[in-house]
Amino acid sequence: MTNVDELLARMSPAEKAGQLTQYFYFRLPAGAEAEPALGLDVAEQPQAVEAALSRGEAGSLLFVTDPGEINRLQRLALEGNPHGIPLLFGFDVIHGLRTIFPVPIAMAASWDPEIIERGQAIAAREARAVGIHWAFAPMVDIARDPRWGRIVEGAGEDPYLGAVVAAAQVRGFQRHIIAGPKHFGGYGAALGGRDYDEANLSDHELWNVYFPPFRAAIEAGAGNVMTAYMDLNGIPATASHWLFTEVLRDAWGFDGFVVSDANAVRNLVTHGFARDLTEAGERAVIAGVDMEMAIADPAYARLPESQAPAEVIDSRVRKILEAKVRLGLFDDPYVNEDRARTVLADPAHRAAAREAAQRTAVLLRNEGDLLPLDAGDLRSIAVLGPLADSKRDTLGPWVFDFDLDETVTVLDGIRGFVKDRADVDYAPGIPVGQRTFPSMFDMFGGNAPADPPGFDAEAEFARAVATAAAADVAVVVAGEWQNMIGEAASRSSLELPGRQLELLQAVVATGTPTVLLVMNGRPLDLRWAAEHVPAILDIWYPGTQGGAAVADLLFGDVSPSGKLPFTWPRTVGQIPMISSHTTSHEPENQARRYWDEASTPLFPFGHGLSYGRFSYGDLTVDRPVVGREGTVAVSVEVTNDADRAAAEVVQLYLRQRHGTASRPVRELKGFRRVVVPARSTVVVEFTIGPEHRRYWNAAVRDWVLDATSFDVEVGGSAASFDVRPAVAEG
Repeated sequence: MTNVDELLARMSPAEKAGQLTQYFYFRLPAGAEAEPALGLDVAEQPQAVEAALSRGEAGSLLFVTDPGEINRLQRLALEGNPHGIPLLFGFDVIHGLRTIFPVPIAMAASWDPEIIERGQAIAAREARAVGIHWAFAPMVDIARDPRWGRIVEGAGEDPYLGAVVAAAQVRGFQRHIIAGPKHFGGYGAALGGRDYDEANLSDHELWNVYFPPFRAAIEAGAGNVMTAYMDLNGIPATASHWLFTEVLRDAWGFDGFVVSDANAVRNLVTHGFARDLTEAGERAVIAGVDMEMAIADPAYARLPESQAPAEVIDSRVRKILEAKVRLGLFDDPYVNEDRARTVLADPAHRAAAREAAQRTAVLLRNEGDLLPLDAGDLRSIAVLGPLADSKRDTLGPWVFDFDLDETVTVLDGIRGFVKDRADVDYAPGIPVGQRTFPSMFDMFGGNAPADPPGFDAEAEFARAVATAAAADVAVVVAGEWQNMIGEAASRSSLELPGRQLELLQAVVATGTPTVLLVMNGRPLDLRWAAEHVPAILDIWYPGTQGGAAVADLLFGDVSPSGKLPFTWPRTVGQIPMISSHTTSHEPENQARRYWDEASTPLFPFGHGLSYGRFSYGDLTVDRPVVGREGTVAVSVEVTNDADRAAAEVVQLYLRQRHGTASRPVRELKGFRRVVVPARSTVVVEFTIGPEHRRYWNAAVRDWVLDATSFDVEVGGSAASFDVRPAVAEG
């Protein structure tokens, strides 16, 4: 890094502060209005940013995706910077850029690291092609309260699954761009599931539950980490020296750079932690935050006047310059616009998105084997609900550069599959006006659908029910509109919004066999549906090719193989509900804790049905006793008694019987996705090593391996397994 040191020696304090500053730069679509909470003048912002570029006092920009515009701004930066330092362009590439994959919680439901890595590699390829160098993703926060809207961006409740998913996403991103896991740390534990609220977590929870996905992301090669907005145990996370220096760098050896979340540095003043913006910048940079993401008026611009030591500022600038060197930006800062068009149009990307949507869907219920449907035996199909034909909602939240015209809705997919073999009649039934929650991100191009002029809600409701009554099968698409979930979109209820449940009940009352497709990013209250609707398929927000994938699943071209990445509660009053809880003093009463509701989940963690018929047998371990550092080989036979091949996610759980701390009733420690041929048996093998048995112990404030006994549980969910007392530590 000789050149980096030479650059540092020539740079002025203002230029160094500029390298540590990332500015918002965007022009809103015609007619859109800025969200007041952003706190900037949209008309003046571009001019202010370009003025900073002309002085060589900006290191990075975000929210620019047009290759020509990126080249123009890069040219301004290089011409304005006396040292020829290029810009770093970042963007929220969460689950795709132009090709939109299923939302992250859906990708986690695939339990398939290969397809997760492939999806993010495609997203990164598209992003790099247009000039984006860095994704503000993956979000690896553990989410155990589904009221929290950002559950849709993560991998659910479990630290082991979360770590595997985090690593796969980072590997995919880092093929082309910098991955930026966020939000470090504990952001998903906000009080009441209210976004941005404080989090109070014990060291036990931090090290055993919330940190593992971040550590896995770092070990997979992530080049960046983003801070969190909230207070963690009374200290704003963005100013936590413990988080960013003692844990991230000293304990884990992270050598990339840290960026604040948007305005999180200036929010240190809002928190009452810093007296003013100068002190806010000083405390953040000393804590270990290398770059400030600033919507406007950056605190880091004041670093030259602060008390931050010069050697600390130089070390932060060095991290930014090193990242630009590694990306090759000093040698090749511009975008090839012809190549960008070719990459964005690659049909292989759409094929991969379709396969991902197939693998993420979770079959929650299938009484009487209603699914798969036989298109040859159906004369008419009723497709109901406004979400069935909403392109924007099919894509889900946290996308900005999509092509709505190429999006395949559920209605499109069903019509395309059956062609002229059956009549497909569509009725929304209820108005899209049920979309009552204004998302702060609608201003970036929400493209919300609208009801046709003169929409008569009662007449349309009746028409939908009549359409169902006249059909051979009814497919109802229900869930949350995409702007009801995500950042700043927490909910106090898990009920289906609007009159969706009423519509579903009226359709079922017609006697027509009914399939419920759930479009969502969190568990919803499906208690009535779980008793009365024979087939329920969770399709999440399935992305660009979502409707085509859903049709493949409905009609049996593909068997569902997704598994839930969270415990699905019956009602919001049970939250939080997780599979890896500890044993209470009355475990026999575990299912009877509420007098007005069962204490069991509606669907357990890891649940997901199939068109195959799986059974488990002959669970074996290769030895009954090992030393603390020893390993154990586990194998199990998985049989498919169906007449068709199908994929199953085989899950391994451990239960520690006793030790120096209370341990969970079970912890996920391994899984394998295997395709089992029809009428066949396969053997699935696992290795249990010391890393699977080690945990952070609050009594000794360190990692421990107890001398104890373990039960090994293998099955298709956290509530379905073959239990054997398998390992006794020596």
